[in-house]
Amino acid sequence: MSGHSKWSTIKRKKGEIDAKRGKVFTKVIKEITIAARGGGGDPDGNPRLRRALDSAKACNMPAENITRAIKKGTGELEGVMYEELVYEGVGPAGVLFILEVTTDNRNRTAAELRKLFDRNNGQLSSSGAAAWAFDQKGIIKLPADAATEEQLFEIAVGAGAEDLEQDDEHWIVTTPRAELDVVRDAIAKAGLPVGEAKLEQIPKTPKQITGRDAEVLMNLYEMLDDHDDIQNLFTEFEPSEEQLG
Repeated sequence: MSGHSKWSTIKRKKGEIDAKRGKVFTKVIKEITIAARGGGGDPDGNPRLRRALDSAKACNMPAENITRAIKKGTGELEGVMYEELVYEGVGPAGVLFILEVTTDNRNRTAAELRKLFDRNNGQLSSSGAAAWAFDQKGIIKLPADAATEEQLFEIAVGAGAEDLEQDDEHWIVTTPRAELDVVRDAIAKAGLPVGEAKLEQIPKTPKQITGRDAEVLMNLYEMLDDHDDIQNLFTEFEPSEEQLG
């Protein structure tokens, strides 16, 4: 989990969440729309939509934006038809990437992503090239002051969580893939604020890379993270404390 926490630290240090609030909104709106399209507009019967609404609340999205996104998903309002895709790539030093994409034009997106990898000494690869190096886990975030470790441990692990850790601002709960919604709902029912609940690809063996390769990997990560069609980005590259500075 340390790699996940360090990438979160990078984003905080650069102020990307505040500076790109519109970009954050766009990603959450896409997720709400897709969740509603796949499972209906009632969050009580749609776990993916419940999780998307957690993210909307965490970024203070206005209620009208949420309602409009749900209606576009259910077909009550006209909206863009997004396609969900997963791309895999290899960066410098053989570091692997998984890219979860939401796009209305797969050919355009693939060409743009291929160019980003080519420019940074990497390549967009075939399916399966990177997936073997990751485990999919549920990740739930709560404010660090929302509960004590003992309280959260009892609730989360009692509901099936695997791990619990704290960074500067959050509790981070790790669950098996299949238990994400069970644990998320148990935390919410206990009256604790769920800031985020989602499936993430966690590297089995995080890699620390130094020198020029590390610089290029940082650049590649940031360029991919900035791409409008990438909803979620995962890599086995774990930046060092020096690189975070």
